[in-house]
Amino acid sequence: MFPEYRELITELKSANPRFLSLFDKHNKLDDEILRREGPQGNGYCEKVMQLKKEKLRLKDELYQMLKQASR
Repeated sequence: MFPEYRELITELKSANPRFLSLFDKHNKLDDEILRREGPQGNGYCEKVMQLKKEKLRLKDELYQMLKQASR
C-alpha cells in the first residue's frame, strides 16, 4: 500500500498512534477479507462487501494523513 510513501509510513507508524491504529486495522481487514473469500475467491458475500468498504475508508484516511505529513 502506497509504495511511494514507504519511508513516511514507517515514520508515522512510530510517531503517530492514530496512524498506527488505522494501519493495523486496515491490515487486519485485509486478512479477514482474504480468509472469508477463500483461496478461489468464491466466498464473496454481503459481509465481505462491508469489510471491503471499511478497508477502503481506512485506506482513504491513511492516504489523507500521508499527504498532510508530506507537505
